[in-house]
Parts: sequence; structure tokens; C-alpha cells
Amino acid sequence: MHTRRLPLALRSGRHSLAYLRYSDDIETIQPDEQESIDGIIKGMTQQTETVEKREHHAVRASHAKSSACVTGELTIANDLPPELAQGLFAKPGTHPVAIRFAQGPGETLGDRVSTHRGMAIKVFGVDGEKLPGHDADTQDFVFATGPTFPSGTAQGFLRDAKQIGVATPLPEGFKSAVSSLARNMNKVLTKVATPSPKADFFGHPYSHPLFDSYFSQAPVRYGDYVAKLASFPASIYQDQLKDWLLDPHEDEDGFRHATVRYFSEHEAVFEVRVQLWANAESQPIEDTSVEWPANDSQYRTVATIRIPRQEAYSAERVRYFDEVMTFRPAHSLAAHRPLGSVMRARLQVYNALSDFRHRENGIAAQNTADISHIPA
Repeated sequence: MHTRRLPLALRSGRHSLAYLRYSDDIETIQPDEQESIDGIIKGMTQQTETVEKREHHAVRASHAKSSACVTGELTIANDLPPELAQGLFAKPGTHPVAIRFAQGPGETLGDRVSTHRGMAIKVFGVDGEKLPGHDADTQDFVFATGPTFPSGTAQGFLRDAKQIGVATPLPEGFKSAVSSLARNMNKVLTKVATPSPKADFFGHPYSHPLFDSYFSQAPVRYGDYVAKLASFPASIYQDQLKDWLLDPHEDEDGFRHATVRYFSEHEAVFEVRVQLWANAESQPIEDTSVEWPANDSQYRTVATIRIPRQEAYSAERVRYFDEVMTFRPAHSLAAHRPLGSVMRARLQVYNALSDFRHRENGIAAQNTADISHIPA
């Protein structure tokens, strides 16, 4: 078992912090929020239509280009303290999972355009009360690189979506130049100050997708508490990817090829960690652009994901992951209800854009209820 281990103090989660409790009134909805959400849906639908005309196929409005479609297991730790033993993580045990790794843009671009990345996780065999409209025993977590979502609120989400929409019809070379500029700017900022989350969003390093960490970026209910969640690489084989860098001039699909090659030789391990809400002032619910300070509360491990060696990009499985299966924040236990302005937007935006994409392609969407439905 080649797993990287945290110091015992961090793994055990024995902390004495007084965490804030969940209540139904912790959210603050702005009067114009629904107008912003409607604008996001309209703009991103138009963006999808623009890409569809070019690619002759409707793709996801974000994270369109997958790099691996894999299955594995999530094992919940059996010694969690009460504040961590909540919702899905209330009882120790093992659940099957399906995971889709993907690049950020809502179009199929060459890997020279290296932007933020996604790790969408579907956990199977999940009992308990679900959000309205979710009829399967599953829990979805939609993670991305970067601990914050730079747009901050639904209003900011609309503003940034408009900018992306303007750029969508432009040539790929323009998008590559923007990505390069953002990436180089962050290299400078890293040396002299603090890197920019927005620059990373548009210009993520040419790092290996299995070396990256992935974050919920926005808070969710965590049973009696509130938390942000994340997935951190945790095997010695992933440690060895630290110095791996893609040369996009050699391979425009290099992220996919590297990830598929990795899974043909090694398992991947991720630790699922949660950062509990402890300070209402420094850890806002409504603004995802603010990183929750670690000195208020640290990420603590609650489960481990193991993805065994496998063929990570078989044609049938990729078609099922990319065209049929859906990953949505709305596929959730009530105990993990998404919270805050951006998450309230995502609940509607993901559903609307997924429905549009499946309708355009003439493919029935599936809220996959059992991992046996996924092709080998």
C-alpha cells in the first residue's frame, strides 16, 4: 500500500475548536439574485450553441474535455470525532465511486489552453434524505482546482460568464495567449506576493492532473455543521508527478495521455478532507472568492478514495461519462445541501445546461443510480 500519510495530529482530527452550527437562516439572498441566475443560464446556453455550431455536437458548458473516466472506492474513516461524522461520513464503510477528470473550458481545445480543472465524483450506495428531485441513492461532489471560485457571487458569476461568452467565438490561438499570459503573471506573483485565483482559473500550470488538489470552492451543509470539501493526492506515485510538466507543442491532448498512462501502471489515492466553518466573519458563506483561513480551521481527513489500475479512457465508458451520465450539485443528501450565492446559482445552471445539452444531442440523461450501469 503506497499511500502518503499525514502526521497523526492532522489525521486523527482531535481538535478543540468550537465550530459554528448549521441553521436554515445562515444564507443571505440578494434581491436581484434570480435575475443574475437567469442571465447566467441564458449566456452559457448561447455559449454552448456557439461551440455546438463549431464542433457539430453539444458539449458541457464547462469541463467539456475529459482526461480520465474511472471507477474506484471511497472508504470513510472509522474513528471520526462527532463533528466530522456527519451526513455521508456519519458511518464508516466503503462506497463505489465514479470519477471524471476534465479540463475547464466549455469547448474542446488543445492543451495549450491550460485552465482550471475539474474532478467530478459520484458516490453510490448513499442512504438518507435527498434534495427534492434527486431520486437515486447517490451523492455528487463537483470539485475544481483552486480553493476559491473567483467570481464570488451569482452577480460575479454572471459578469465572468459574459466575458467567457465574448471570447468563445474567438480563435483558439487567442485563448492560448490569454492562458499563457495568466499563467506567467501568476509565476511572477508567486515569487513576490500572493498568486491570483482568477489568473489560475484562466492559466493553470501544465501540471499532471493527478498531482493537483481539487476543492468544492463553495460551502455545503455538513450535517449539523457547514464545511468546504476537498480532495488531495495521497500516494507516493502521485508525489513523483511533482516535476511533470506537459509540453503542449508535443501533444495537444497530453493531459489525457499522461493520465491514462498513469492508470495503466498505478493506482491513485486521494484523501477527502473537510474544512469546518468556524468564523462567520473571515469564512463567509456568500462569497466564494474568499479563501477560508487555515488558522480558523484546517482541512481534516474524513475518507480515502482509491482508484485502481484500469483502462481510464475506453470508448464505451467515455461516451457514457461524457454524453449520458450527469454530475450535479443537486444530486445530494439534504445533509450536504449546497450553500451560498454561487451554489444556489449552480443548482439551477447545471440542471438547465445539462438538459439543453442532452436535448440537443438527442440523448437521454441518466441520474445513474448504480455503478453497474457504467460500461467497463
